[in-house]
Amino acid sequence: MTTTATQNPAENHVFEADVARLLHMMVHSLYSDRDVFLRELISNAADACEKLRFEAIATPTLLADDTDSRITLSLDEEKRQLVVEDNGIGMSRDELIEGLGTIARSGTRAFMERIEANKAGDGAQLIGQFGVGFYSCFMVAERVDVASRRAGADEVWLWSSDGKGSYSVGPTDMADAPARGTRITVHLMEDAKTYTSRWSVERIVKEQSGHVPVPITMVEKRGAEPIQLTDGTALWTRSKNDISTEDYTDFYRGISGQYDEPALTVHFKAEGRHEYTALAFVPGSQPFDMFDPDRKGRIKLYVRRVFITGDTELMPRYLRFVRGLVDTPDLPLNVSREMIQASPVLSAMRKGITTRIITAIEKLAESDQDAFIKFWENFGPVVKEGIYEDFERRLQLMALSRFRTTVSNDGYRSLSDYVKDTKPDQSAIYYLAGNSLDQLKASPQLEGFRARGIEVLLLTDSIDSFWVMNAPEFDGKTFKSITQGAADLAQFAKPDEEAGMKSETSADVQRFIAFARNTLADQVSDVRASDRLTESAVCLVAPEEGYDRQMEKILQSAGRLQSVAKPILEVNFEHPLVKGIAAQADSSSLREDAALLLLDQARILDGDKPADPRAFAERLTRVFQRALES
Repeated sequence: MTTTATQNPAENHVFEADVARLLHMMVHSLYSDRDVFLRELISNAADACEKLRFEAIATPTLLADDTDSRITLSLDEEKRQLVVEDNGIGMSRDELIEGLGTIARSGTRAFMERIEANKAGDGAQLIGQFGVGFYSCFMVAERVDVASRRAGADEVWLWSSDGKGSYSVGPTDMADAPARGTRITVHLMEDAKTYTSRWSVERIVKEQSGHVPVPITMVEKRGAEPIQLTDGTALWTRSKNDISTEDYTDFYRGISGQYDEPALTVHFKAEGRHEYTALAFVPGSQPFDMFDPDRKGRIKLYVRRVFITGDTELMPRYLRFVRGLVDTPDLPLNVSREMIQASPVLSAMRKGITTRIITAIEKLAESDQDAFIKFWENFGPVVKEGIYEDFERRLQLMALSRFRTTVSNDGYRSLSDYVKDTKPDQSAIYYLAGNSLDQLKASPQLEGFRARGIEVLLLTDSIDSFWVMNAPEFDGKTFKSITQGAADLAQFAKPDEEAGMKSETSADVQRFIAFARNTLADQVSDVRASDRLTESAVCLVAPEEGYDRQMEKILQSAGRLQSVAKPILEVNFEHPLVKGIAAQADSSSLREDAALLLLDQARILDGDKPADPRAFAERLTRVFQRALES
């Protein structure tokens, strides 16, 4: 005979362990997003179905005629109710009291202990570990009713609470509960009625529970036909041989929110000490948030196909453009599932996924140059951050990197290409950093290198100025900025001269350089004859110690450098203008104006402005007037 509520009235109980305080903490502090309550209820329902599947191995009659697991969500906007129902194992009266009446006492955890004791739990895909996920529904609920019937039992029990310190448990009519399993009715608060909206619920389910191993359907309103939201499968659990390119592309678009096609797909399962499955995509175009200052990754973490968080650093930040997910049964979580404990499992996953992604990019570089160049143009500036940040993979990333150079024309060159074509006795990889390729190509500092056929890397990304300082060498060659220190180009012959030859500086030019050194002493650290200039009259370089010119500008604009070192003014002693000025020995006023104008000219060529625009204009006027008068 079925027990009724009239025969056995509901019993009132007080939550254990000072529940009023604990519930307040969980509702207001444990979770940062109210949407997670639905994820937690669905996870519990999936666990219940998995428990039934396990117990039915020994007792097949528990399934009766209802062999297919399912989870059903029912919406009632008028009554402000959301119902989550499953046909899983269900709960008896004692299990309701033990599982829902005691904080942090998880039926799932106890069940796992049972399985381990029996050494028969290899296939049990269970999610919950701490028994508090259920209580997250009180973030949105005025009251929660849980009607449950355990598989194989006749009694139906109703657990009810407003989450404020007490609950009731009593029998209820069979009509108020499923034939088997659990029906949770969430009576929503006024400000939570959006959870009766089909579109809100559908979005949350697909985003956070779209791959639980039990199909989920939704009944939008009373009497409506069920709508299937998920089919209980997960793409990443299938064999790669069974997944088409179209399947991968559709999944990528869903998980990334982009509508391009992935440039690379990396899908693998790691087994052994740590077990996890990863499905990652390199996008075919730049994600809109690639240069977000927070530099956060977008790899989602799942535990047994249930979404846990999208805010965990599962890959280094220089691979933040990668989209995808990782699913593991091994990762320990804290009670809220939102913050992952420091764990060797997480470290192993991070290392394994990163290695697979970089290896896939390397294979692309070897197999399809055009596709790789497209990848590099999209993500090269970010990948180079790894040279600065990832010491373990620094050489690997340097070998992967591509650069515009003075000999690459419109193409790219690798560092291996550069080293292979270096001059005899060339010990450095020369580079020039700046803001734009056109500006760099026109830089006067390049003239002497170009004249001698020495290749120079043209670096236009802001990260370039940082990684070249951190990279000690590549294939035995150190990195040297051509805007810092002496160029030492005399050892390399121009096409029309022998190596080691050095032009003599005339006495007039030597006197003018000495005059300029004295006149400009407050603004430059030195004035010297240059072997790097062949066409321009002057250029600025940084001293040997400290930062190069571009790095100084970056640090100063970021407020990280209060004052820059005085630059060195290099003078092309063979330039007709310099020789002409030097010959005007009788006019100190002209030489002074000329020295200051040459310094401002060097600043302009370096992308800066004259130190004093008005004084610059006045000097220029005086020089013009002198020229017109002569």
